[in-house]
Amino acid sequence: MRSIFKAQVGHRVSRSAFGTFIILLFLIVLSLFMMFPFAYSIMQSLKPAEEIFAFPPRLLVHNPTLDNYENLFKLADSLSVPFSRYVFNSFFVSVFGTAVYVAIAAMAAYSLAFGTFRGRGRLNDLIVTALLFSSPVTAVAQYLIIANLGMLNSYWALLLPVLAMPFGVFLMRQFLVQMIPMSLIEAARIDGCTEFRVLWTVVIPVVKPAVMTLILFTFQTLWNTNGANFIYDEAHKVLPTVMNELIAGGISRAREGAAATILLMLPPVIIFFFTQRQVIETMAASGIKE
Repeated sequence: MRSIFKAQVGHRVSRSAFGTFIILLFLIVLSLFMMFPFAYSIMQSLKPAEEIFAFPPRLLVHNPTLDNYENLFKLADSLSVPFSRYVFNSFFVSVFGTAVYVAIAAMAAYSLAFGTFRGRGRLNDLIVTALLFSSPVTAVAQYLIIANLGMLNSYWALLLPVLAMPFGVFLMRQFLVQMIPMSLIEAARIDGCTEFRVLWTVVIPVVKPAVMTLILFTFQTLWNTNGANFIYDEAHKVLPTVMNELIAGGISRAREGAAATILLMLPPVIIFFFTQRQVIETMAASGIKE
């Protein structure tokens, strides 16, 4: 019986060259299909007015120009608040919020995965249940809470809804349970490590792919946060809000709108470029069973 099992384990499934070519061709077509929206957005941002409004629409740009970006920055300079203030608001909220949220999610996930307190299972069930509620469902409740706390027109109005997301805790807990053996935690405790030291020096380095994935998703969420429901003071507005206001002129602002789309898209793309390896590792490990 053991010999049969070893033979089955050692057997490697061979694939013909034609099958490999078909799979490679399928992946190339799928990749091009996924890249098309991003490439099309770049081409739209480089088109002059006569090409943007041409009929029938043209896919490729024939006379590329940077006038769309120049016009967008001219519109931004005409605002009462310097454009650099909006850039600072977006980066501060995104970077600070990401760091705080990842720390909170890691500590909460560690407690739920390896803690021994009563009600741990019910808390985990509550987090899983909270995943079912989308942001439009909780929008009114979020506004009432933030308004009653006196946090309108502040950075906390943008940060609190994201810091309360259950996705990060769920992701980190699942990864900790799958990848960290309890024996490793017990060994660190026997060596005299505190729970905080076990988390940050033993656990986090092992689950670095999950941490990088959470950083990517959290940064993207915060960067794309509009905040128009909570922020009315011009000095606290973020880039998505300002960009939407600048291109709200309809079809006459189509060129500037295409340029604004690319500018708002760049930071998350850059973050993904540096974290893609860890994201792929996380997606691959997510199928591991306990």
